[in-house]
Amino acid sequence: MSAAAAPMPVPLHERITPATRTIITICVMLATLMQALDSTIANVALPYMQGTLSANSDQISWVLTSYVVAAAIMTAPVGWMSARFGTKNVLLVSLVGFTVTSMMCGVAGSIGEMVIFRFLQGVFGAALVPLSQSTLLNIYPVEKRGGAMAVWGMGVMLGPILGPTLGGYLTDIYNWRYVFFVNLPFGIAATLGIILFMREDGDKKVPSFDWTGFGILAVALAGLQLALDRGETKDWFGSDEVITEAILAALGFYLFTVHMLTSSKPLLPKGIFTDRNMLSAILMMFLVGLVLLSSSALMAPYLQNLSGYSVRSAGLEMAPRGFGTMAAMMICGRIGTRIDVRLQMLVGIALLLASLYWMTLWTPDVSSSWIITVIVVQGAGIGLVFMPLQLIAFATLNPALRGDGAAAMSLTRNIGMAIGTSVTSAIVTQMTQYEHAVLSYFVTPFQHVFTSGAMALVDPRTAQGAVTMNEMVNRQASIIGYGDAFKALMISSVPCLFLLFLMRKPKVQPKKPDPSEAHVAMD
Repeated sequence: MSAAAAPMPVPLHERITPATRTIITICVMLATLMQALDSTIANVALPYMQGTLSANSDQISWVLTSYVVAAAIMTAPVGWMSARFGTKNVLLVSLVGFTVTSMMCGVAGSIGEMVIFRFLQGVFGAALVPLSQSTLLNIYPVEKRGGAMAVWGMGVMLGPILGPTLGGYLTDIYNWRYVFFVNLPFGIAATLGIILFMREDGDKKVPSFDWTGFGILAVALAGLQLALDRGETKDWFGSDEVITEAILAALGFYLFTVHMLTSSKPLLPKGIFTDRNMLSAILMMFLVGLVLLSSSALMAPYLQNLSGYSVRSAGLEMAPRGFGTMAAMMICGRIGTRIDVRLQMLVGIALLLASLYWMTLWTPDVSSSWIITVIVVQGAGIGLVFMPLQLIAFATLNPALRGDGAAAMSLTRNIGMAIGTSVTSAIVTQMTQYEHAVLSYFVTPFQHVFTSGAMALVDPRTAQGAVTMNEMVNRQASIIGYGDAFKALMISSVPCLFLLFLMRKPKVQPKKPDPSEAHVAMD
């Protein structure tokens, strides 16, 4: 007589009440928003931190990049840690660590301490977004997961966009340290909610983890970021340090590629790179990451240092980009696949390119209404690219590789954000110096226009005139430098148009399943 079959385990979403599901959703969304906000919330406060921490313009950019690089590196082992130690336990450790390191950032007394604490904050924050996503998928039934993922996607995208606005208010009303202190009440609330209401979804099979590939990738990313951050003050490849870091980065990426192609169980499975849609989506996500953080990182000092905005006003001016993104994502959610998602992305890319082109033409006296118009268009463009990209990325991918594909997209987005911030900062500094030298060539004591009338105040033959003239030249050079940085972002976004031609149109089966579960056929 055969043994009775073991009963099927009851899914987690059937073991919790709707009220519990709502509380868990609020808690994990708080975690998502905290992590996403902290990638940009410090942007408008950077000039104030720079003075307090006695840092130069190059060093202060590490406050942003150290956080993003740490999050990028630590994204890879999240799935393994979740299976090994449990989603609830990893989420709790991440929340507590993130909250504690936020407080440490708020009390930092030097630029060195700040960079270390921000790096640790990124380490603990790396798991918050992917584990929040997996938690929502576990606690919602199949038919409701689409709506849950829409809410989660808004949190991921709106966090970096609304961060500067919140940071501006906190810095203006209190001081820049409250940019980090604000995480304390939300971190405590989310932690208590997870402890009291979240359950584990049964035992999980612990997968093997490619620690060799992870170590090589971490070295490559660290070398690349150090080369980009240190190059500005070390004369780039005129410095042995920068050459060493660049070699480490190049060698690391080469070894990682070789290891991925030859290993039986690599960190990133080869299958996600043989799928045309996923590969194209990964590349496009990298390019979106370039613009997502660096454009707001450029806007904050531009508005404060050149246009004369207060820190609160600068944050308020940057807020409408979030409304543009929200509106676009809501539209995409309503039209779904009734309109080719590639066409939706084409419109989004066009809006993104148009907004970046308009930003290259900005001058410090640009009107507030035009700034708002441009960044609303930019936010809408980002939203129209991000939402359809999630659908088309997984349209033809083997369902078993969805977790790895999501991790790869998150990884490349974070790498793009880190590289974009470093490169655009370097462009502004380099081009400002270059344009200052070019403009100074035309300012000589032999030009009589500087010696008569009101222009005598900037006569370079006098000490006060030389100082005033230098400030004017430096201001004009800075305007050109920022314009060149916006132009670089615009050019880097152009390849998104070509990637659209590599993507295949998804066609959902007649029975309308949930996007996270559905098998998707292709033309």
